[in-house]
Amino acid sequence: MTDAGEIRVSDAEREAAVEWLRVASVEGRLTLGELTERTEAAYTARTQAELAVVTSDLPGVRPASAPAYPQAPADQGGQVRRWFVAVMGSSKQRGSWRIDKPLGAVAVMGDVVLDLRQAEVRTGGVDIMATAVMGNVKIIVPDGVDVELDGIAIMGDRKVQVIEAPPGAHAPVVRVTAYAIMGDVKVIGDSRTKPIQKAWAAWREQWEEMRGELIGDPYHRQIPPLRPLGGEQPRHHSSPHPSWHTAGPQRPSQQPPQPPYPPQPPYPPGH
Repeated sequence: MTDAGEIRVSDAEREAAVEWLRVASVEGRLTLGELTERTEAAYTARTQAELAVVTSDLPGVRPASAPAYPQAPADQGGQVRRWFVAVMGSSKQRGSWRIDKPLGAVAVMGDVVLDLRQAEVRTGGVDIMATAVMGNVKIIVPDGVDVELDGIAIMGDRKVQVIEAPPGAHAPVVRVTAYAIMGDVKVIGDSRTKPIQKAWAAWREQWEEMRGELIGDPYHRQIPPLRPLGGEQPRHHSSPHPSWHTAGPQRPSQQPPQPPYPPQPPYPPGH
């Protein structure tokens, strides 16, 4: 009889779990970084036990089916944006904050930084209109999101430096319309900026322990470990050099060899 933890999951079950995560994000239960990380975990899950861990701390009932992941809201009908403006100065939004409407960023000879990694995205996606005139707009996102970048650059630059989700994955969407005039609009991921410090999530610890139990399965051995969010280190992290912390043969001394007998003091004059 097959154990429940060994039953393989189907694509439909993975999509249903991803939809459950999306609903939890809209309800404010997950930040954009957490949603991205758990989405990645759901798509790499191979057994029902692994998949269940990803949503184990979320209320509600698993959806029977998963509709297509909604796109970021478009700016239609004069929808109000939340603006971040820097004129010969700086405007930065970091840490925990809520995104429940489209965003706007304007940098005129200044700098605007929007860090979305710990933001609660209540709209199912993020829509940003960014304008840089002899200034810089930097948008920081968790690696693994889908970034859609449109707009124009005149004697300026607009670019995306993000490790995006594999094709076909219904990852969170960040849509940026950029206008760079002698300025820069950049969307960068965790690997390109300072990592954020977060507590180790209980679900992720269970995930790592479960994969440790399945490591004997050659099929699971091929699965890469889940990328830590924001540079976090696993709680059970071990040193890559155990000899630094355990007794064992020591490296030969690099000091010059010593004579077999200690040198004699010089004799007093006249002897």
